[in-house]
Amino acid sequence: MAERTLIIVKPDAVQRHLAGRIIERFESKGLKLVAAKLMQISEELARRHYAAHKDKPFFERAVKFMASSPSLVMIWQADGIVDIVRKMIGSTFGYEAQPGTIRGDFGCSQRYNLIHGSDSPESARNEIKMFFTPDEIVDYDLADAGWLYSTRIGPKK
Repeated sequence: MAERTLIIVKPDAVQRHLAGRIIERFESKGLKLVAAKLMQISEELARRHYAAHKDKPFFERAVKFMASSPSLVMIWQADGIVDIVRKMIGSTFGYEAQPGTIRGDFGCSQRYNLIHGSDSPESARNEIKMFFTPDEIVDYDLADAGWLYSTRIGPKK
């Protein structure tokens, strides 16, 4: 099975009507969406999600922000997806992110950063379990996978 990653289109992106444009970027790249749900993330779940940062000064602010408004939570799948998505997302804050990245094109805040993507395959596995049950993940084949992932055999000569 290909690698999976958790993507959260955060409250600021949902409120700014960017969810569809962000999804379009991942689809255009050829990544496979295998789960999605719009949800109001509770403070308790946000605390678990940001547990690695609990001693940092921004922790409480981040928890309150994530619980402030709905987020679109998704699982995307492809070989090497964690690295692919991290490059597509860009630097942590929009004012530093390169043009062409999601944060570089849509963000300028020094506080809100539009989107979360898992930082490693291990983190992805742990984060996915926080937000999805196995029966919410759909395993299917993309009709154009052979073209996208170079697995298609060319025409016979």
